[in-house]
Amino acid sequence: MEKAALLLLFLAWFASEFRALGDDWIPASATFYGGGDASGTMGGACGYQNLYTDGYGIKNTALSTALFNNGAACGACFQIVCDSRKSTWCKKGTHITVTATNYCPPNYDLPSDNGGWCNPPRQHFDMSQPAWETIAVYRGGIVPVYYRRVKCQRSGGIRFTINGKNYFELVLIANVGGSGVVSGAWIKGSDTQWMAMSRNWGMNWQSNAYLTGQSLSFRVQTSDGKVKTAYDVAPATWKFGDTYASSIRF
Repeated sequence: MEKAALLLLFLAWFASEFRALGDDWIPASATFYGGGDASGTMGGACGYQNLYTDGYGIKNTALSTALFNNGAACGACFQIVCDSRKSTWCKKGTHITVTATNYCPPNYDLPSDNGGWCNPPRQHFDMSQPAWETIAVYRGGIVPVYYRRVKCQRSGGIRFTINGKNYFELVLIANVGGSGVVSGAWIKGSDTQWMAMSRNWGMNWQSNAYLTGQSLSFRVQTSDGKVKTAYDVAPATWKFGDTYASSIRF
């Protein structure tokens, strides 16, 4: 009886919270991909590699063109609820927070209301299967949802994966909390001043300096204007292709 009462209280709270924040919630739709273990969601248009080790896990989603913003939305977190008023495939009283890690390309051969779910201007989430099944029944295939941006909660500090060669460093910045979205990045060698990096694609940031043999520091700005600095993250012996974790977090 006590558990049932607590569940009823939670459901009542969730319903009232949903109504109270109605202006914050935006209608969209959601499907799923990637298999039951979400292994099919690895990699993708944001540049993240192994989502298990990059800090994002299985609670991830690809975004339609209207939401992806040419990769500038990578790393953003969205709270999603299934609209049970419009679909019997929804699991009532549930919600999930997912991270944008990929792009859902449009299919102009199909109409946006019948297969072309990611066609602009439609706002759509193509979620990992485990994430989607938290709020909806597998057989549903597609469901109407409401979503809102929320802060990202991460375990551990920001991670930097350095790719490239010689005078070209392509740095993937991952496991970013707070707003989750990197809007600016800087790099500094032990023998240089701070140098601004440019976003190449997804969350890969580019530098054109020769930094081999120098320890590397990074400065990261998120889309809410907050800035964090990670000093000497990569030792002077760093190598292209390696990932370096910092203790700095948003």
